[in-house]
Amino acid sequence: MATAVIYARVSSVGDRQSTSRQVSDLADYASRNSLEVVKVYEEHISGAKRNEERAVLTECIDYAVTNSVEVVLFSELSRCGRAVWEVLDTIRTLKDNGVNAYFQKEGLSLFGADGRENPYLAVMVSVLGVCAQLERENITYRLNSGRAKYIADGGKLGRKVGSVKSKERKQEEYSKVIRSLKQGKSIRDTAVICGVSVSTVQRVKKEFAI
Repeated sequence: MATAVIYARVSSVGDRQSTSRQVSDLADYASRNSLEVVKVYEEHISGAKRNEERAVLTECIDYAVTNSVEVVLFSELSRCGRAVWEVLDTIRTLKDNGVNAYFQKEGLSLFGADGRENPYLAVMVSVLGVCAQLERENITYRLNSGRAKYIADGGKLGRKVGSVKSKERKQEEYSKVIRSLKQGKSIRDTAVICGVSVSTVQRVKKEFAI
C-alpha cells in the first residue's frame, strides 16, 4: 500500500476555524484510493505568513522527502503557499524529489497513475508561473517608485552607522539557538524553545554552518 501524509491549514490561530474537515475529507480520499496515511500535519497560521514561517508545512515536506512518502495530500493548491511563487516552490520541491501531490479542490495530482507528470497540472503551474512573474514585477515597480519618491523628498537609503551586527555579537545574541542546534534539535523545536521565528533559526544555522 502506498504511503501518504496529510497537510491541513487554516488561517485562524484561534478556535474559530478547524482543520478537522480538511483532514477528514483527505483521509476519506486516502481510504478510497488505498493510501496509508502515516502522518497528519495540521497548522493554524495566518495566510499572510511566508512559507519560511510555516514550520509545520516545512516539516511536512521534509518528512515526505526524507522518508520517501509517495504522496502529500492537500485540500487545495492555496495550502502550499501565500503567493503563487511559494506554491510553485513547494510543487517543484516535491516534483524534484519524486514525491506526488494531490490537490482535492482542483482534483489534480502532480503525477498520474503511470508515474508521468500530469499535463493538466503542468499547464496550471505554467499559468501560475506567469502570474508569479507579473506579481514580482508589480512589487518591484512599486518598491522602486516608492524609493525614488523617498529620495526625492530628501530621504537617505542604507543602514544607519553601527546598525550592522558583527558575527561575534550575533553569536552572543543567538547563543541559545546555536547551542540548541548543536545539540541536534530540529529547526522547529529550536524556534519554539528559544522563542524566535523559524526563519531566524534557519538564518543562524546557515551563517554559523551548523
